[in-house]
Amino acid sequence: MSNDILIVDDSATIRSMVKRTVRMIGLDVRELYEAANGIEALAQLSEHDMAVMLVDINMPRMNGIQLLTRMKQNEKLKDIPIVIASTEGSQQRIEQLRELGVAGYVRKPFQPEQLREVLKPILGVTKNAGSENNDIDDGSF
Repeated sequence: MSNDILIVDDSATIRSMVKRTVRMIGLDVRELYEAANGIEALAQLSEHDMAVMLVDINMPRMNGIQLLTRMKQNEKLKDIPIVIASTEGSQQRIEQLRELGVAGYVRKPFQPEQLREVLKPILGVTKNAGSENNDIDDGSF
């Protein structure tokens, strides 16, 4: 499997910032793809295999929850790890995300280290990948 990542967020600024952050944190990522909503994400997924997706919840046309639900119904897409990157963080929302099987969660705005710690196990990184701090909340469920 390739180490391609799909960033799904309606803000072009956020997508650009996440791309820079992923490149900066030193993980072995081949390609970074973008989508502005769930519909665009599904189109990207029909063309490319992804190692992981970073998905916002609140987006127009098809939000993150609708995207996750649609993916879980598709045999080809249901096992792609999804990390939610959102400003939402209520206990009810986190429980809903757990039930949908997300691999992790980072609350925006996040520090690069938080994103790295969530992505490392998903991408199969066993070494420290530039992190000296093992006390970081890794955002996994």
